[in-house]
Amino acid sequence: MVRRRSSVGSALSVAMRSFGLESDTVLKIGFLAPLTGPLKAWAVPGLNGSKIWVERVNAAGGLRVGGRRYMLELVPYDTMYRPELALKGAKELILSAGVKLILMIGGDDLSDGVRSIINQHRMLVATLLPSDLSPDTPTLVAPSEVHPIYNVTGVSWLKDHRPEIKTAAMCAQKDLLGLPSIATYRAAFEVAGIDLVAEELFDPSTTDFDAIVAQLMRREPDVLCWDTAYEPFVHALTTAAHRRGFKGSLLSCTCDNYSELIQRTSAEFMEGFVFQFPDFDDPRLDDPRVNFEDPGAFYSEFCRRFPGTWSAVSWEYASTLELWKSAVQLARSFEPFSVLAAMKLGGVGHHAFGEARWWGKDLFGIDNALVGDWPVVSIVDGKARIQDFCSVTDWWSKHSATLIKHMRSLELMWDQRQQMAASS
Repeated sequence: MVRRRSSVGSALSVAMRSFGLESDTVLKIGFLAPLTGPLKAWAVPGLNGSKIWVERVNAAGGLRVGGRRYMLELVPYDTMYRPELALKGAKELILSAGVKLILMIGGDDLSDGVRSIINQHRMLVATLLPSDLSPDTPTLVAPSEVHPIYNVTGVSWLKDHRPEIKTAAMCAQKDLLGLPSIATYRAAFEVAGIDLVAEELFDPSTTDFDAIVAQLMRREPDVLCWDTAYEPFVHALTTAAHRRGFKGSLLSCTCDNYSELIQRTSAEFMEGFVFQFPDFDDPRLDDPRVNFEDPGAFYSEFCRRFPGTWSAVSWEYASTLELWKSAVQLARSFEPFSVLAAMKLGGVGHHAFGEARWWGKDLFGIDNALVGDWPVVSIVDGKARIQDFCSVTDWWSKHSATLIKHMRSLELMWDQRQQMAASS
């Protein structure tokens, strides 16, 4: 249960006096992500959620490792989603701060230089993008989400519940968040028998989204799909579709701050919008399979302290930290390689939405992604609600060849990325 703020602060102050945040009884965790710029909605809320998690652990006396207790300290570094800053930040976090874990969004922040320093220091790094994984970076893991593979569940659910859907049009920014998602949605639409009648890739610096939506709507698709577009892009695209009178279904990986979109469009227009990330006050998260402690209380505390900023990642980094904590206690060590071995022991782990298995060799070259069920969410009467928990691995077992085909067409498979890196 979440304690009152005053009791948390009191317990934390006692713990700080007992251990001291500058002593050798402190474990530091790096947070290497774009804290400013268009991707901040997938970083800052995650940092704030991590702060809540760290405060809870410290208020309870810290993290016990063997016979000692350690206070935890988050060390953030803003990459601005620029590879050169991500490399500088990785060096500072590892060499100067002495962190034992680094949390990242990944994507363009995971340059060859960052991978090199990760390997050099055998640092345990958690990314939100399994498409970052490859066997040449064995301590890089994706324990919280399986982006973009879980997007297949939204398409499958949509087809099952709205069988009249026959066509779709899609767009995304051209980067390592958008492109793997494009490949995944292509595969999911193909498997579902939904024709992709238009596709637009745009530069992340784009500002004219009305023109993009106009192109997508020319063939009168049943579905407009925003892929894994950044929050500002999703808002601009959705409002443009509303202005142009779109009457079909809306589909996206995320729909952060959807209440603002309802205000800018209408409740009727946003009704039935399908995406992949629930609010954590959702009644379906009371399901016994859920492995996130008291999600409703976490959501309430987050919204009280950081109002209006709940996003797809608000809970994800905290979920990774909980998995890391369990592995540290099992290994009786905080050294990255020992923790990684404990984390993957038996090939099974517990992500937020249930038991999952370490998976990915066929797609990423290494079983470093924790994959299980994932929620499909739809806006109902102005509120995001989980419609179902769907199995990513069941879809993969039937349609892996289709997804690999589309990943290869965009040169996104791990071996293709290795070849490009070797030739550059």
